[in-house]
Amino acid sequence: MTENLSLRQVEELAEKLLPNEQLRLIALISERLSKLPYNKQKSDYAEYIDSLLEACDRVAEQIDGDFDSAEDLRQIRNERV
Repeated sequence: MTENLSLRQVEELAEKLLPNEQLRLIALISERLSKLPYNKQKSDYAEYIDSLLEACDRVAEQIDGDFDSAEDLRQIRNERV
């Protein structure tokens, strides 16, 4: 049986994830959203995606290592557009 969670509950759960797992979650959500029909202006959508990528950048800054998940997401997005 599935449980309906509030946004706040999901946020609290996401905060418990390791930073690299948070990035994977962002990528998963972004992938799912990219498959949904979007009825607003394309520029609005681009601004929304840019805000998600900025969030990725902030999380990535907290992780040791040499990678850039936000850049990977940007490349994926650019390949689709």
